[in-house]
Amino acid sequence: MSFMRIGMAISAVFLVTNGAVAAGGDPDHYGWVSILPPLVAIAMALITRQVIPSLFLGIFTGAWALNGFTLVGFGLGFLEVAQKYIKNALSDPDHAAIIIFSLMIGGTVGVVNRNGGMAGIVNSIIGWISNPQRAQVGTATMGLAIFFDDYANTLVVGNTMRSVTDKMKVSREKLAYLVDSTAAPVACIALVTTWVGFELGLIGDAIKPLGISETPYSIFLNSIAYAFYPILALFFVYVVASTGKDFGPMYKAEAAARAGQMKATESTQNADMEAVMPESHIEPKALNAAIPIGALVITVLVSLYFTGYANVLSDGKIPVDDITLKDIIGAADSYKALMWSTLVSSVIAIGMSVGRKVLTMEGALNAWVSGAKGMMMAFMILVMAWALAATTNDLGTANYLVSALSGEMPYQIIPTLVFLLAAITAFSTGTSWGTMGILMPLVVPLAFAFIQVGTGDGAAVDASKMHIVYSSVACVLAGAVWGDHCSPISDTTILSSLASGCDHIEHVRTQMPYALTVGAAAVFLGTLPAGYGMPWWLGLSVGAGLLYGLMQLVGKKQTA
Repeated sequence: MSFMRIGMAISAVFLVTNGAVAAGGDPDHYGWVSILPPLVAIAMALITRQVIPSLFLGIFTGAWALNGFTLVGFGLGFLEVAQKYIKNALSDPDHAAIIIFSLMIGGTVGVVNRNGGMAGIVNSIIGWISNPQRAQVGTATMGLAIFFDDYANTLVVGNTMRSVTDKMKVSREKLAYLVDSTAAPVACIALVTTWVGFELGLIGDAIKPLGISETPYSIFLNSIAYAFYPILALFFVYVVASTGKDFGPMYKAEAAARAGQMKATESTQNADMEAVMPESHIEPKALNAAIPIGALVITVLVSLYFTGYANVLSDGKIPVDDITLKDIIGAADSYKALMWSTLVSSVIAIGMSVGRKVLTMEGALNAWVSGAKGMMMAFMILVMAWALAATTNDLGTANYLVSALSGEMPYQIIPTLVFLLAAITAFSTGTSWGTMGILMPLVVPLAFAFIQVGTGDGAAVDASKMHIVYSSVACVLAGAVWGDHCSPISDTTILSSLASGCDHIEHVRTQMPYALTVGAAAVFLGTLPAGYGMPWWLGLSVGAGLLYGLMQLVGKKQTA
């Protein structure tokens, strides 16, 4: 189907509804038109496999609807995409904080890669490896150690561990799986990563018009417990690595590797890889990365505590003796904490590199800028997602969906449906960030609306149902990561194949059975029962137990 036909079809729908939406009308009166912006964004992402143009069309659709489906409204809506919605998204102080934080953590990643810190951490683990199982466990551990960025994780671990796993006769397919299945899962749930700023920006913008007192970082922290797929995916990686057992296509790939029949492709050193690898004359030292990253984590935790404690005291609603850690974290200024921590880590990373004469000042700054540049695509998606969220808020999309679905759909299954929708979108588009950008602005207000008691100014959130919100947020992330793992057009999947020197189709074919197995366990043993009130820890325990038992039952160990 050509773009012209797609455009004509969409235009026909709009012309049929011409006059149905008046500019500046009451959001409650937009009806089904209010769901057009996210639907257009999702549909175009599936058709074109391009996220930014799809988000642009979604924003334009909302702006057109708000100005009335007329020729004049068409022109005004098109102009307002940049003049109103994108401009407002960029001018918001909280949005600016997220952008600055992401720039600085991207810069830190660039420096600690360039100064040999990441390579030093890898080398400290390599000496422990003496057999195929240890090679796999070491690779997985490296994936956890480089938790703060999935791209750096994939490129550094894949390129560095390839020679080690080859020596131990571990297949390239297994290496690609270990790299791919640790990178995104750990990056999306760790406390401070390049993903966190993106996620907080989406969550914060989604709850802003709802009058929710809980901070975006508190919602994110609470959602981690319900991120069943990422957590179980990491667990299963260690099950596969430590037991030495496999099933399906992966078993055949491992058998061939043990027999010396390695299926490998040459890993080309493209521009992305060159940007994250140290220069040849630099001696790898783990401290070059450990100290800046350690400072990052410590500073963010200390900052969260002190900003939260100060806010609780100034609020005066809780007696000093009754203040708990949950109260402190819930009241913390996460944006301030993240900006402080990334500033400290950037300065330390540059200072150490220059002070120890590993890099010149020019080299360190160039590495910082190179790392910051790597966040540009994320910025574009994030700003467009903020703008799309503004149009859906103006149209009252969440209110319409709640009124349309109430009485027909139990709120307990919302997280499961969110996971499936995110998984399908990410699988079809090949981008987890794009999926989050499209769905988070819609899912968060929808989940909150379903757990509200009362209407209007007197509406309040039913605290006993907050797990639905946390689980829905987690399911946007989890579904996006699952779809990304299974999609042959995913950027991280392609990058994992490239960095590991593995045939791309073979990587997808061998990883998919594992991803499907973990995904099924996550949904049916975690997300779905948790929606009906089962404790999250029980879901994780049962899911982990089943996955371990399944591997023991159907997995086979290599005899050679």
